[in-house]
Amino acid sequence: MASSDVKDIEHGLDRRDNESEKPPFEDNLKEEPPQLAVDAFGAEETAEVKYKTLDWWAIILIVGLGIVTTYSGYTIAQFRHKYPYVHSMADAGFILMGPIGRHIIEVGQLLFFLFACGSHLLTFTVMMNTLTDHGTCSIVFGVVGLVLSLIFSLPRTMKNVSWLAVTCGHPAFFGFIAEMKNPHDFPKSLCMLQGFEIILYTVASAVIYRYAGQDVASPALGSAGPVVRKVAYGVAIPTIVIAGVVLGHVAIKNVYVRMLRGTELMHKRNWKSIGVWIGLAVVFWVIAWVIAEAIPVFSNLLSLVSALFVSWFTFGLPGVFWLYIYKGQYFASPMKIFLTLCNVCLFIFGVMICALGLWVSGVAIHNDKSHGSFTCANNAI
Repeated sequence: MASSDVKDIEHGLDRRDNESEKPPFEDNLKEEPPQLAVDAFGAEETAEVKYKTLDWWAIILIVGLGIVTTYSGYTIAQFRHKYPYVHSMADAGFILMGPIGRHIIEVGQLLFFLFACGSHLLTFTVMMNTLTDHGTCSIVFGVVGLVLSLIFSLPRTMKNVSWLAVTCGHPAFFGFIAEMKNPHDFPKSLCMLQGFEIILYTVASAVIYRYAGQDVASPALGSAGPVVRKVAYGVAIPTIVIAGVVLGHVAIKNVYVRMLRGTELMHKRNWKSIGVWIGLAVVFWVIAWVIAEAIPVFSNLLSLVSALFVSWFTFGLPGVFWLYIYKGQYFASPMKIFLTLCNVCLFIFGVMICALGLWVSGVAIHNDKSHGSFTCANNAI
């Protein structure tokens, strides 16, 4: 064998020895395959189908607020247990601040119920315009909603509307507790109510945000297609009517009890007691309808009223209720200290929502260019 051949073999062995010091696939690890070097979904800015749509903060907010409102509802039950003669937020205001507290909260509660029921009447007209393709004047639909709501509000007791109670909120809790055979069962009802609400709000908001995005219409059903929109509104008819009826019933009952409390008429079934109830119901629903039809910036004004009062009914006042019940016991135990801090935070939270809500609603009202009262125009979304 020639010496040159021997050298070639030796050099070849040397090369193989050097190459064997690293795995044969090491170089491949340094270079990613072209098809895996980019994001699986790529750039989605202009894509028709966008996959990166999930955000967990909104869900945490919904669940968190659900837990907080459950606790604030429980403090209302605690306050009612301590003072069993309380029938409304106004009665609770009397305990906290005397006659002035009663009057302020009573006016606020009634204003909220009027605007909330007006909102349901307005939603009813939107629904009817959608289902009938603006079959007639919107005012006619509003009157139909008024009549239906009035008829369903005629029963004087909660027994006949108790199955609708899942739509009520904190301002109505005292009234429902007052008419329960066993008020101690209210926490069970509260937990069931809040559990359903948290699930429904979470699922509904996630689905709506996924398919409608952040520019969703108000009401949200307006973001659906024409056929789906009609089907959805058809299914929602009972809820749209019932939710307003429950709030209206509670509002009428508050005034009725305030007028007849301690009299025999409260428990009589004669023309006078029935006449008073029907009269209050007619006046209430007519005023709610007039407010909804007459105010061009009604939706933003409703937001302002809600920020002004509901923030207190749901967060601020329940915190005050607990602090009032346990006055002088704030530092009696570690648990009391913890609950004291929680309820102080609940009160502060209510103040913040009230202040921020008033500011946002005020800006919206200022910028709202809506005009026209008692109009027949099509308000379908």
